Amino acid sequence: MDVASLCSTLVQIRSENPPGKTRDIIEYIRGFLDSLGLRSSAVSAGGGRCNLVAVEPDCRFLLCGHVDVVPALKAGWTHDPFSGEVAEGYVRGRGSTDMKGGCAAMLCAYRDLLNQGIEPKAGFAFVCDEETGGEHGMRHLLAKNTLSPCDALIAEPTPPLSPCIGQKGMCRLEVTFSGVPGHSSLYPAMGVSAIMEAYSLLRHLNEIHNIDVPVDESLKEVISTSSRVLEEIFGREGLGDVLTRVMFNPGRIEGGEKANIVAQRCRLELDLRVPWGCTTGRLIRLIRDRAPNAKMNVMNAFEPNLTLPDARITAVVCREIARVYGSPAVPIVQWAASDARYLRSAGFDVVDYGPGEITTLHGIDERVSIENLEKAVDVYRGVIRTYSR
Repeated sequence: MDVASLCSTLVQIRSENPPGKTRDIIEYIRGFLDSLGLRSSAVSAGGGRCNLVAVEPDCRFLLCGHVDVVPALKAGWTHDPFSGEVAEGYVRGRGSTDMKGGCAAMLCAYRDLLNQGIEPKAGFAFVCDEETGGEHGMRHLLAKNTLSPCDALIAEPTPPLSPCIGQKGMCRLEVTFSGVPGHSSLYPAMGVSAIMEAYSLLRHLNEIHNIDVPVDESLKEVISTSSRVLEEIFGREGLGDVLTRVMFNPGRIEGGEKANIVAQRCRLELDLRVPWGCTTGRLIRLIRDRAPNAKMNVMNAFEPNLTLPDARITAVVCREIARVYGSPAVPIVQWAASDARYLRSAGFDVVDYGPGEITTLHGIDERVSIENLEKAVDVYRGVIRTYSR
């Protein structure tokens, strides 16, 4: 089975998250590894959420992937999002880029080395819950001490010449505002609107967003490079600010009781991305100071994180990319997040690198090019071979 066919098969095995039921795809991958003579263990997190681990006690290198995907409605898609159609040089469907294509490439690279008579000294961790925060996936495995720190490669989609060595921090908050209700005909002279209190906080966050956070001298070059890559990916100038500013999204807001009542309750869910030079604690304090009477629940928070540019895993991945593509590889830091943050906090050196069409990630008509898949296999073969010497 070639990498495109394996990617197609994985796309066809449904694993949307929510609900995060991954037993079928984990069992398929387990069968694939069994056929290679590699023993693995399924680690259940309940509710049909399954992870897969294949590591030896002295594992020196870990290959990681998540098998859950974001949901997809059929409306708007050119092809069924779970068809895994292979046509015109692409594998199409939900998860083809994020990140079943990367998972397929890792598995094929491992198999190819075995067929060449090389015994890969590498382990696997496939997780069920990257898309909703990792509680049942990577965080679950680390909490159970299933994995020991080593160098790790996550097959998240990246630009072909730009492995990702770091990510902005994140702070996800639920903020509940309380107002003083009254008749709408007297507002704003009388009453306090919880909705307007939320609006006031959002205006303040927009002011915070417009501030460029000073970057440490040691990070200026990689952030500058990353900004250029980001602009090239999306074809828009000015996106460089994404890496040096607090980005915020009021992803959910609900409040009020009736149009003619001054709102007594309003609940706001915020997703904030934190640049280097800022901390989640500082950001939370700024929000508390602006909304002292609101109740705040920190649902998830982690700081900006980084694997050093001169770390072994970074050097090995960059060297293999340059070999395959014939052009220098340049590490970047990322505006989003992956399971790398949890592994780094547990002592792993981690690089994200994988195949994919990033502009289709989480979108309609998600796809990955077969050429990109095949080159990723070649890169992974080289990296695994290096760690197997």
